Amino acid sequence: MPRFFYVARDQTGKKITGYEDSPTQDEAVSRLQARKLVVVSASSEQKQGEPQLKSESVIKGSFRHKHYRISGDDLVLFCRQLATLLGAGVTILKSLQIVSRQVSSRRLQNIIKDIEKSMEAGLSLHEAMARHRSTFSDLWVNLVESGEASGNLAMILGRLATYLERNAAFKRKIISALIYPAILFVVGTGALIFLTVKIIPTFATIFSSFNMTLPTLTRVIVGISTFVRHSMLMIVILVGAGIFLLRKYIKTKSGRRYYERFKFNLPVFGEFFRVLVAERFTAEMTTLLQSGVPILYSLEITEHSVDNLTLADVIRDIKEDVRSGKSLSLPLDKSGFFEPMAVQMVTVGEEIGELPEMFKKINLFYQEYVETFLTRFTAMFEPIMLLFMGVVIGLMVIGMFLPIFQIARIGG
Repeated sequence: MPRFFYVARDQTGKKITGYEDSPTQDEAVSRLQARKLVVVSASSEQKQGEPQLKSESVIKGSFRHKHYRISGDDLVLFCRQLATLLGAGVTILKSLQIVSRQVSSRRLQNIIKDIEKSMEAGLSLHEAMARHRSTFSDLWVNLVESGEASGNLAMILGRLATYLERNAAFKRKIISALIYPAILFVVGTGALIFLTVKIIPTFATIFSSFNMTLPTLTRVIVGISTFVRHSMLMIVILVGAGIFLLRKYIKTKSGRRYYERFKFNLPVFGEFFRVLVAERFTAEMTTLLQSGVPILYSLEITEHSVDNLTLADVIRDIKEDVRSGKSLSLPLDKSGFFEPMAVQMVTVGEEIGELPEMFKKINLFYQEYVETFLTRFTAMFEPIMLLFMGVVIGLMVIGMFLPIFQIARIGG
């Protein structure tokens, strides 16, 4: 019977090597996984190296990389394929080798190869991923660590892939809903600039040849047009410099906090921005709790991955209250950041022992709120924008025709 040399890790992360007698490599891997081991590699004594999978021969040499940067879709595909291969009993190193040939990002391919080398040198998967924090967030690293410790890495990666897919689909919905208002705004602004820079100066030249006092509205419109044309370069420079300085200030801790407070206190839109942040928090908590991560550890991870200082402060306070022995619902309610309905659902989840399921329902509630808000905003934006454009362009037209009417009255 063939004998396979294996490298694996137990639930504590300790590296284990040995031999397993089995008819096939797949069966050897299955036996090791049944013993709660995370298999890194398994190779035959008689034939060094693992047999090539059928899909690998098809992939090799047929896939071309299209870009360098790493997109969200690249990470989703990487996570889903890795989860599928591990779930099928393929070792981690072989899975990484296969996936690296399929990713369409050259940068991600290089990172995967570096992870392979790190694991061959003795690091675990989460330790190798932690060396690339710009690509793999705390959520990635901690979930993978949890999967390695529990021996359920394939299942954990599957849940992470599901979270990433849902998050990507949610972002696409938001972008799709905002495309039409953005196009309408750009076209409207372009039309106003064209009228101000090209059309109005033509009328102003004609009016200057008449020896007459122009109406107040006409003088105001011509004055604005003259100022814009003569100061266009200065306006562009000032606006560009203002945006640059503002973005630089927002990157500072104090600037970011002020910017977040400003967004959350906006009329109408403040609630929308707050719910967007809360949606991400509940989505991550759902994934972490469903994966078996303890609640305190889940709060620790989300505190560093929500990408919002205001909510991070809220989570930190919640975490300290929970650590002192309070139930999760009490500090959630005290924070004032979450709706009473969300707090009530967490209370029920704690009482019946279904906290992950309740966080999932809260997340769905937040997603529905965002989608409804965007649908209403899109429906309202078009008539408001058209009304605004109609009023502004109407005033321009009236301002340009008033002198003509005045000349006609004088001539009559």
